Amino acid sequence: MSSESAVLSPLSTQGSELNTTLSDWLGYLEQLHPKTIDLSLERVAEARQRLDLAPGFPILTVAGTNGKGSTCAMLEAILLAAGYRVGLYTSPHLLRYNERVRIDGMEATDEALCQAFAAVEQARGDTALTYFEFGTLAAMWLFVQSGVDTAILEVGLGGRLDAVNAFDPVCAAITSVDLDHMDYLGDSREQIGFEKAGIFRTDRPAICGEPDMPQSVASHAAEIGANLLWIGRDFGYDSVESHQWRFWSGSGQRVVLPYPALRGSYQLGNAAVCLAVLEQVRARLPVAHDDIRRGLLTATVAGRFQVLPGRPQRIFDVAHNPHAAKALAANLRAMPPAGKIIAVFAMLRDKDISGVVRAMKDSVDLWLIAGIDQARGASADEVLGVLAREGLAERAEAFASVADAYRHACDKAAEDDKILVFGSFHTVAEAMTSAKAGG
Repeated sequence: MSSESAVLSPLSTQGSELNTTLSDWLGYLEQLHPKTIDLSLERVAEARQRLDLAPGFPILTVAGTNGKGSTCAMLEAILLAAGYRVGLYTSPHLLRYNERVRIDGMEATDEALCQAFAAVEQARGDTALTYFEFGTLAAMWLFVQSGVDTAILEVGLGGRLDAVNAFDPVCAAITSVDLDHMDYLGDSREQIGFEKAGIFRTDRPAICGEPDMPQSVASHAAEIGANLLWIGRDFGYDSVESHQWRFWSGSGQRVVLPYPALRGSYQLGNAAVCLAVLEQVRARLPVAHDDIRRGLLTATVAGRFQVLPGRPQRIFDVAHNPHAAKALAANLRAMPPAGKIIAVFAMLRDKDISGVVRAMKDSVDLWLIAGIDQARGASADEVLGVLAREGLAERAEAFASVADAYRHACDKAAEDDKILVFGSFHTVAEAMTSAKAGG
């Protein structure tokens, strides 16, 4: 047995699956592999074979720098409205690991996840899976056991070597291509596009929702013989009047569609990708126009321009790269102007902090900065240094934690002000926890 897998599992230390908590399992998964991210399909493919995971239901895989979570949520909501039993796997989570695995619109229970983890643990042998690989296999095991009609898989990182790519989709989609995770995916949009295009399959539809598509995406699709459908050329959308839009494609059009419940005009692009996917799989997963309407109006994603009720307005957004920050700034500009915008801001060190700050500098009146207590987290001093280089030091204050910064924002904000929490999943999660606790 390898040194990485010599660590005792929760089952071996506690003796029974029934006595093992989800927290035990998650702690175990974090130490099972020496690296948090180790892109490869070999390990997950080996474990999948040992698990005998051969799903017979259609799989829809979605990748993208931004927008993939929203697209997955809309796909799930529309398919649920059509009466299908849907499995949804996303990452990362905000407050609970259970958020990553949904079956029939409900988060997987602790007990179900523990059972799935136990099945993967028993089957993996001496293969040291990463946290994400282990979780991906567990989710798919649950989907098979639950007899879902279809599964929607959100790519965690890139696409070509991401764990979800061990499962063949009947349709794959890329929502957007921009610079992020450059240490793993390359330092150009062409390289990143190639990695994302790795989810495409021969003779199967490959949807691209990036208007400025890198040539690498088109080239890879042509090389493997995927049926590439590109927004603006093969499908697209028009805003026809207030709160209504039209989807068009080579197969026709859908009119009088409601704007998605997810906020932001850019969500029409994600919705168009969603409808393009559904159009390509309609022979196996037909949906009606009313199903699409209901799904668009009910899809939600926590932490994506999420506005809490009450005054002052509190807005939570996990925007953590320049592309997402520009969309966030556009959303703020579209809101009725009133008061100041007070930002609670913290980021991971390996992200483009300068790019995010530049995208948001004209939208924020006061920056409340904190560090993230995590190995990859940037310190408050590091973030303050970026703000100083952008000429924003006089508009910034530092705090010991995101929770402290959030509490200060709540104390300081006037009724007409807006409190904006953004910069990473960690930032939003900590502030949300503080908000739930009454902080």
